[in-house]
Amino acid sequence: DLEIFAAVTRFAARYKADPHPFQSLAVAFGAPDLMSEAAFECALWARLQSLADKDAFNGYLHDPRVSDDVTSPHFALSLGEEAFFIVGLHPGASRPARRFERPVIVFNPHAQFETLRDQGRYEKLREKIIERDVALAGEPNPMLARHGEAPAASQYSGREVGPRWTAPFRTPSTYNGGTANDP
Repeated sequence: DLEIFAAVTRFAARYKADPHPFQSLAVAFGAPDLMSEAAFECALWARLQSLADKDAFNGYLHDPRVSDDVTSPHFALSLGEEAFFIVGLHPGASRPARRFERPVIVFNPHAQFETLRDQGRYEKLREKIIERDVALAGEPNPMLARHGEAPAASQYSGREVGPRWTAPFRTPSTYNGGTANDP
């Protein structure tokens, strides 16, 4: 997690310096374990929690352009003071577009989606994604939602979840002496 945290915060700093669209950081894990979707989701959120805790411990603030409330439709994981939309990929994913030979976490800067919206390019890109998903799976991904319409966190792992699902994540509080002060 320390190596991932260092890589993501370096990526965030580079992105802030040169924020052109279509930059992402993919972290691939060595073992091509075939995990159930629930097991992958649990592992994904454990990594994200660990990274968020390290972010707070290192004094980074949550990106103010997005919510730090995991139940909010405006939530995004913030690392290095940059908001990210997370995409999890793994061999056991039920959606073909979410399958990969090994577990992967993709960190997509949230700001690039806002840039695409401002440029009027987001909807066309979204339509292409849905079109490709239908070609692969025969139907659109039921978890795909526009930002602000449903909790973004419910889309991170790729597992289909119901409306009562809540991410196993707590917003890190401020740190004092290396231990979290629980809210």
